[in-house]
Amino acid sequence: MQWVGVMPAMTTAFHPDLSVDHEFMRRHADWMLSNGCTGLVMLGSLGEGATLSDDEKIAILRAIVRSVDGRAPVVAAISSLSTANAVRLAKAADQAGCNGLMVLPPYVYSSDWREMRAHVSAIIAATSLSCMLYNNPVAYKTDFQPEQMVELAGEHENLHAVKESSADVRRVAAIRSLLGDRLSILVGVDDAIVEGINAGAVGWIAGLVNAFPAESVALFDLARSRKHDEAFELYRWFLPLLRMDTVPKFVQLIKWVQEQVGVGSARVRPPRLEIGGDELTEAQRTLEKALAGRPHLSTISLGANA
Repeated sequence: MQWVGVMPAMTTAFHPDLSVDHEFMRRHADWMLSNGCTGLVMLGSLGEGATLSDDEKIAILRAIVRSVDGRAPVVAAISSLSTANAVRLAKAADQAGCNGLMVLPPYVYSSDWREMRAHVSAIIAATSLSCMLYNNPVAYKTDFQPEQMVELAGEHENLHAVKESSADVRRVAAIRSLLGDRLSILVGVDDAIVEGINAGAVGWIAGLVNAFPAESVALFDLARSRKHDEAFELYRWFLPLLRMDTVPKFVQLIKWVQEQVGVGSARVRPPRLEIGGDELTEAQRTLEKALAGRPHLSTISLGANA
């Protein structure tokens, strides 16, 4: 399990009746990997994991693992309201053939370090799979401090990475200063990727990559190669879209962009509803401007991998 490169937080595709569209997800996964992505992260916030039953989650993991067939790692996001169920999901992901786990705090309950440490430790210890801690204090109200990551890394040999989504790039430097290369750091917010790489991140759990994989991979590679002028030029074009990943309706927006560029559907499960009104008008304006100035990159079409 290598926690590096551009790893999409994959959206979950739905049929009109809102059942899971496994066939499209297979093609979507193949398309992103063919365009240079290094792995797939399933069932996360962008994947609407909170709206999926455990049986649906396991079916998705099995289908994607079977489709990818060892070409790239498949990572399961493990999130639940209870520690016991999170542990069951971690074990099920292992049995489904996943290569790694993204370990989340509970969706609803946020508390002190003693309780959160016990929760994530139980998940990490449930299997021998490589684990990535997900730190997203904005969404989950639980903020794993760098010093706490040191404790977890000392206790769990299979904790190998952290997805840092605090939106504060100083955290990347703080984690590296305490842990060096013990944990791979992956940026978890789209509009901080260049800054995060400059601070020492080695990976990107990306959102808009679901619609623009070639551009995402190119931006990441330019930033890692320290080609600052070229990276900034591409970043400047991409930023208005990347900022869609940082607002409350990021799921609806990213899936809408997928639909507009012909690589998905805007369908979401309630309580989410598809965007409309002023939000839709603003999204249309942003996307139209981006498409008008889209850089010419070598891309592989979705249909080629059907």
